[in-house]
Amino acid sequence: MRRGATLVLFSAALLAVAPAVAEKKYGPGVTDAEIKIGQTMPYSGPASANGNIGKAMLAYFAKVNDEGGINGRKVTLLSLDDAYQPPKTLEQTRKLVEQDNVLLIFGSLGSAANTAIHKYLNTNKVPHIFITTGLSRWGDPKNYPWTMGWQPSLQTEARIHARYILSSRPDARIAVLYQNDDFGKEMLGGLKAGLGDKAAKMIAAEVSYEVSDPTVDQQIITLQASGADVLLHYSLSRFSAQAIRKAYDMGWKPQHILAIPAGSIAQTFKVAGVDKSIGAMTATFMKDVNDPNWANDAAGRDYFAFMKKYYPAGDPYDERHVQGYTQAQTLAQVLKQCGDDLTRENIIRQAASLKNVELPMLLPGITINTSASDYHPLKQMQMMRFDGTHWVAVGGILGAEATNR
Repeated sequence: MRRGATLVLFSAALLAVAPAVAEKKYGPGVTDAEIKIGQTMPYSGPASANGNIGKAMLAYFAKVNDEGGINGRKVTLLSLDDAYQPPKTLEQTRKLVEQDNVLLIFGSLGSAANTAIHKYLNTNKVPHIFITTGLSRWGDPKNYPWTMGWQPSLQTEARIHARYILSSRPDARIAVLYQNDDFGKEMLGGLKAGLGDKAAKMIAAEVSYEVSDPTVDQQIITLQASGADVLLHYSLSRFSAQAIRKAYDMGWKPQHILAIPAGSIAQTFKVAGVDKSIGAMTATFMKDVNDPNWANDAAGRDYFAFMKKYYPAGDPYDERHVQGYTQAQTLAQVLKQCGDDLTRENIIRQAASLKNVELPMLLPGITINTSASDYHPLKQMQMMRFDGTHWVAVGGILGAEATNR
């Protein structure tokens, strides 16, 4: 009798637990068959070249869906054009949240654009994650717990530039071309912080431009007159291409060091002229598929196969496509970790629980790590030099404090 009673109680306990184990929790935009997410991208306007990042993300989720989706659900990415205009970013984001009922905002591009939606999304507790901009403010979980960046912060990137200059060209005279917004100003601030008490002596000139400017020719004339032998490009591809070409045509041959948004062989160097761009440098965290060593490894072959099948109109050698592919893989990892708890709260919880995530197109030794107090997924980079065909590594992997790891 005792044994039978025990079995009955045990069976009852199982029945009580089973519904809780199988329970599905869904936020807006989620069903048993679909996860709906949104973003804005500059498919038109002065930063339209960067729209290639969004196109690669769309292609990646098409691949995911063909392979069965994530935990059996199709991922629908609604990617809207904001023309790199912050008011348009807010308008389109409100549409995605209030009309299209997306679960989260993913990968939206631009410092000013994301600033325009930052408070709105946090007030409404909508995940605003893995966004395509490096402002330090995207890693502030205490004040903005619903927003998370993806790429290394602008402060980290510019400090690495500074440490590289201090170690390789300690007597350099530096000129800075920077975009007159949060992106350009934060990079300039990071450079000065990295140079420390040598900044005032080493920086010979700093000149800004507006994204609405047709060219930066006059800025380059001004910067050349400073006598600088290193030129930092805290600018978009279009303007860096103009700057490289103008400097070359004037006979000025500084060491060009480009920020991530301009560090593109396809969108900057080929536009400026490859011959004019040889020797230019950048800091990066992704493999360069222009380099045969990476193009022919397993990850590179998978990437090229993906581009051929899902994005045949795209240039597979454009670094922006590699970035979009890798960012989308990061979000896919978070969605997998969420399982059947696809609430907005769990999205943020899982995004802040990434441990040593290795993705195929990240440079070896660079991993993604987050926590409840660390909203900067990528914190390592490597300096690279353009040799006329691809990027060549200079030195080792550098961390947030620009120390070898």
